[in-house]
Amino acid sequence: MIAAPTLDSVAAISGHGEAFETYRSLEPLVRMGAQFVGTLVIAMAVLGLLQGFGTRAVTKSRQSPVISLCIGLPGLLIVGGIASTGMFISDTSVGPFFAIPMVIFGATVLPVVLAVGFTAIGRTVASRLGSDRLWVGVLVGAIVSGLASLALPATVAVAGVAGALGLGATVRILSGGIGAGRPDERTVPPANKI
Repeated sequence: MIAAPTLDSVAAISGHGEAFETYRSLEPLVRMGAQFVGTLVIAMAVLGLLQGFGTRAVTKSRQSPVISLCIGLPGLLIVGGIASTGMFISDTSVGPFFAIPMVIFGATVLPVVLAVGFTAIGRTVASRLGSDRLWVGVLVGAIVSGLASLALPATVAVAGVAGALGLGATVRILSGGIGAGRPDERTVPPANKI
């Protein structure tokens, strides 16, 4: 019989299956704690270093999540593809020359957008529970990330949505001068006098 393709086969092809197997071999509570702490520390670092940009990106992704997802999902696939291609070609003869910038690009962009996305998700959940502060969003987003680590498909799904939200909002903030984004800068045409 032919079995359905699994995620194990993808990890084996890439040549970097050891980290994936190590992650899967951890106890669920250890995985949950590690992912919670990792998300919390990275989100605090990103939002602490990029104070104005980070809070604007979280707000932008909360104001229009569908637009952020539509922009961020293809972008996330491109950034993830560039980073994984860099890891894949690093074992070839010309690999290090091309792989190092690709992996650095992915390792720089992905944690930032995941931190913004998990904070936006956490802040949305926290606002439903009555608190709409940034630090509560960071904490709730880290809890969501930790809870998602109990099952690998949930981790992939939640991290994909958070990454797409974060990347879409980040791209929208970086290209923010396009269009009439600020209502206070709009000019009102004079009224027609009859």
